[in-house]
Amino acid sequence: MASGARTRWSALAASALIQCFAGSSYCFGIYSPALKSSQGYDQSALDAVAFFKDVGANVGILSGLLAAWAPGGLRRPWLVLLAGAALCAAGYLPMWLAVAGVAPAPLPLVCFYMFLGAQAQTFLNTADVVTAVENFPDRRGTVIGIMKGFLGLSGAILVQVQRTLSIDPGSFILMLAILPTAITLLLMYFVDVYSAQRRYNKKFLDAFSLIAVTVAGYLMVAIICDQVFVISSAVQSVCFLVLLLLVMSPVAVAVKAQKTESKQREELSLGERTGLLSEETAEDSENASSSTALVGSGQDMSADKVNLNVVQAMCELNFWLLFLAMACGMGSGLATVNNISQIGGSLGYTSRETGTLVSLWSIWNFSGRFGAGYISDHFLRSRGVGRPFFIAATLLVMSAGHAIISSGLPASLYIGSVLVGLCYGSQWALMPSITSEIFGLNHFGTIFNTVAVASPIGSYILSVRVVGYIYDKESPQGELACTGKHCFTLSFVIMACVCVFGSVVASVLFIRTRKFYRRIIYVRLMSFVEK
Repeated sequence: MASGARTRWSALAASALIQCFAGSSYCFGIYSPALKSSQGYDQSALDAVAFFKDVGANVGILSGLLAAWAPGGLRRPWLVLLAGAALCAAGYLPMWLAVAGVAPAPLPLVCFYMFLGAQAQTFLNTADVVTAVENFPDRRGTVIGIMKGFLGLSGAILVQVQRTLSIDPGSFILMLAILPTAITLLLMYFVDVYSAQRRYNKKFLDAFSLIAVTVAGYLMVAIICDQVFVISSAVQSVCFLVLLLLVMSPVAVAVKAQKTESKQREELSLGERTGLLSEETAEDSENASSSTALVGSGQDMSADKVNLNVVQAMCELNFWLLFLAMACGMGSGLATVNNISQIGGSLGYTSRETGTLVSLWSIWNFSGRFGAGYISDHFLRSRGVGRPFFIAATLLVMSAGHAIISSGLPASLYIGSVLVGLCYGSQWALMPSITSEIFGLNHFGTIFNTVAVASPIGSYILSVRVVGYIYDKESPQGELACTGKHCFTLSFVIMACVCVFGSVVASVLFIRTRKFYRRIIYVRLMSFVEK
């Protein structure tokens, strides 16, 4: 992507690549055993570190404020990305030094390092998501699903890098300090809002979606084969090279989209000058406009509703209904993935099997993020169904997943983690879309990151005060490990009940916003289709 190729498509491709390596917080289950053993932590201490990870990875108010800063009417997403890259190195590098024994650190300092490293994810994610929504405001569910989906896949991608290079869990932390930082610094130049180009062809957006699904499918096959068969290092390297080619393919789509749109603009310009626009060019333009949108800074699409700032949004009941539902769903989802290594250990899983569970969690996480964005867009456009309905539905399914894990039956952790991962990812795609629709785009980055604070709050209550406390109580006296299904049964029963409560809250939000979605959002989207 050369400097002359900076378009909305190059921004989307660069954002997708950054997202593919930005989800270091999802790999906590890989290096948490090394962190626990090297520092001599019990489960409650490890959950305290995980809590600061959750705070850092989800409290993105600072990144939202920086993303909203627009001197001269122009946003500066590269500044947000630069700050994220700096935080990534500042957090994971000293944590690696502590685990390696080079620079030992007390628990509070390790928690601070974890917070900084995880906070980088919110800066990278906010810059990428806000830029994508402003470049494609009529397809916000789809582009948020793409961005959040690639972020969800990043955990599995990073684990594949680790396994291909045979990196031990301690050195994996050093890799997290270097790789996301380098990729962000390399690509941040291309991530920007391009309001001058007003039409786009939806088939290229569909190509990004297809790539995301292909990467997810390939990763699933690779993870399962790695678990079932003994794969040589040569085959592992070849498979990883194929994965890299798939991850890089958005660049090819961006180049193709730019060439096609540049050619169309030249033909339209020639037709306007001569007054002899060919029927073929006119037909192409009409087809493009039927599947495209007028895209400015996002103001056009939000002109028929109030754009609230974060303080005004927090005075609305709908804000707190969404916040409470997210605390139940995202909090219980984080509590699951944070403790997945310990859950597997208590049920007799090997470290390799729990590593596979972490990788598969990324696949389910992606599937939920991508699928929820696409499906909610479809039902909103076709039937005017508000997105809060899907939050209520996914919370019910998540409750079933927690109940399955609590049973401790054979394969229950695999089955339950599928359901919990799918629903957890869905909420991360639905929440930003709902925020932008109910409260507007002017302060979208700040508001959706404020709602995201619900995730670490819910995680702290459920992971530290429920899961960690019960695990330590069930552990034999004087030991740091617990064995048997009783270690987590009560915890997951409690989380199942919490998700049912969250579904009820989301249903109230759906009822309160049903007319709003039908009368405003649905009508507006239909007007864009007609154009």
